[in-house]
Amino acid sequence: LADHADAVVLPLLLPDTPVVTWWPAESPADPADAPLGKLAMRRITDASGTHQPSSLEERLRGYSPGDTDLAWTRCTPWRSMLAAALDQLPCTVESVKVTAEIDNPSSTLLAVWLGWRLNVPVTLSTDKGPGITGVHLGTGKGEISLARPDGMLAVLSMPDQPDRHVALKRRELADLLTEELRRLDVDETYEEVLRHITDHDVSAIDEVTPAPAQPATITVTAQATEGPLGSLPRDPAEPAEQVAQQQKLDGDARDKPGDAP
Repeated sequence: LADHADAVVLPLLLPDTPVVTWWPAESPADPADAPLGKLAMRRITDASGTHQPSSLEERLRGYSPGDTDLAWTRCTPWRSMLAAALDQLPCTVESVKVTAEIDNPSSTLLAVWLGWRLNVPVTLSTDKGPGITGVHLGTGKGEISLARPDGMLAVLSMPDQPDRHVALKRRELADLLTEELRRLDVDETYEEVLRHITDHDVSAIDEVTPAPAQPATITVTAQATEGPLGSLPRDPAEPAEQVAQQQKLDGDARDKPGDAP
């Protein structure tokens, strides 16, 4: 039966009912071409627990519209809070640093999304974790940082404002699946992020090794090609870039419902 899972599942499907296939552990290189994947309009995988560079590279090669990964879903609260922070402080972001535990696919996707949408250099540093531990945005008005060292509570720091503690708990699997099942259309932002992962990113991430005494640092250089909302202005002195950066982040962060992290 394991070799003919589609034949077992097919008689159980109801007509005109949306079908979602979820692989909780290892997933096929091309989910849409897998027997169970062919039955589904949405296919959910999870890169966590596998080696990060090869996992993301495989998802890029085998991507089809309708695919998504829970490593990307885990980024939603971070994306929402960072977009909200930039709404409160109009400024031009000049650099980004993301810190996370080694081989964390969510941190790579978040770093590439930020680099692509803001058109700035992004540094990805390894830390003890758990998961993503912080994002630091360098701006002309000072640094905006969202730090979560314990996987539970984060501290949002902004120029000329007191630090704020915000709930940013690592979400359970059920919460992640619930978010994905709320929308059955294609996640175009995830697709674009995958396509902005370059060969340089993959090879650079592959060189990172754990360094307990000092985090290893690489640079993620997302390609600054045109995305769904157009390319960003390139002159950091122009106020229009500030607006464009915020609109880019706002639009993507709100593509999905802002669940409590």
